[in-house]
Amino acid sequence: MLLLTKILVIEDEKIIGEMISMYLTDEEFSVCRVETGQEGIEAIESFDPDVILLDLMLPDMDGIDLCEQVRAYSDTPIIIISMNSKVNERVRALNAGADDYMVKPFSMQELKARIGVAVRRYKPSMGTAAESEIRDARASVAAAVAAEPARPDHGIALDLQKRLLLVQGQPIDTTFSEFELMRLLFQYPGRVFTRDELINTLRGIDSYVNDRAIDVHITNLRKKLEANPKEPQFIKTVWGVGYKLNLE
Repeated sequence: MLLLTKILVIEDEKIIGEMISMYLTDEEFSVCRVETGQEGIEAIESFDPDVILLDLMLPDMDGIDLCEQVRAYSDTPIIIISMNSKVNERVRALNAGADDYMVKPFSMQELKARIGVAVRRYKPSMGTAAESEIRDARASVAAAVAAEPARPDHGIALDLQKRLLLVQGQPIDTTFSEFELMRLLFQYPGRVFTRDELINTLRGIDSYVNDRAIDVHITNLRKKLEANPKEPQFIKTVWGVGYKLNLE
């Protein structure tokens, strides 16, 4: 009988915790969710998880402190899930013993892949399926990139592995949402995407993305891509519908 990978979710925000739990359960993980640090400590002993997803903002203790406590007696992989994207917070978490750090909102598929990597490193025998899945995903990405026709004139490129937007060979800083929008637009140049489609691309566990947020992201991308953002040549507005990427 195949043993399910066990995931302990320590997250006090009910909606986010339930969405993560439902997704991972649908993906055939065994999931236990608790809402406080103390419940998390008790669940580590009773549930014996293979991976711990830990929010830093808990009602009864600081997530960094909890991470340090757990690491003192357990080498179970800990993936931090937090709204805080500051570098110093990431460094604190990693120094406290965390194995990975994901900033909300994030892609559920990426979360699943990172869990697979954590399992593979911690328990190689359990990670065989995850390793195969990640290898297949990487092969699919490589095939997609190889199959994509060369576009030498427009000067825009995406490095999916490093999550970099390149303009004329120079890396351009982007937020998580900006990169995800560019990845979608770049994958289907010329196709018109409605705002609803773009919202769904970003939503993941982020329920507060709206039309206005999409417009702000597009404006910011134009400032980074366009010689004249007021007369964009790449990201075009299709009035009454949405946006498209022009690479011709």
